[in-house]
Amino acid sequence: MKKNYLLFVIIVTGVLVFSGCGQPTEKSKLLGKWYSPDKKTSLKITVKDFTLDEGDGPVAESYFVKGDTVYTSYEGSQPFTKFVIKDLSDKSLTLVYPDSTSVKFIR
Repeated sequence: MKKNYLLFVIIVTGVLVFSGCGQPTEKSKLLGKWYSPDKKTSLKITVKDFTLDEGDGPVAESYFVKGDTVYTSYEGSQPFTKFVIKDLSDKSLTLVYPDSTSVKFIR
């Protein structure tokens, strides 16, 4: 009986270790602080908030990512605001705003 319990614990531990070793998702690449090259616009993306500061003061909105589009919502209101991710790498991000303006961000 003790042998089976020990074997079960070893298998569960192995599964937990290997489940955390996956590839990073696109959403995890988005997380962090981003700045436009001219430093006029900043973007902070956390697990819960999408905060865009264009000089008028930061506005934190909840968001979710579906495909290559970020949908934001202020306090759960609809319709959602759509930002299309045009280019995403570890050091740069290009977003297309809802009015079709393309803005490049760097870390």
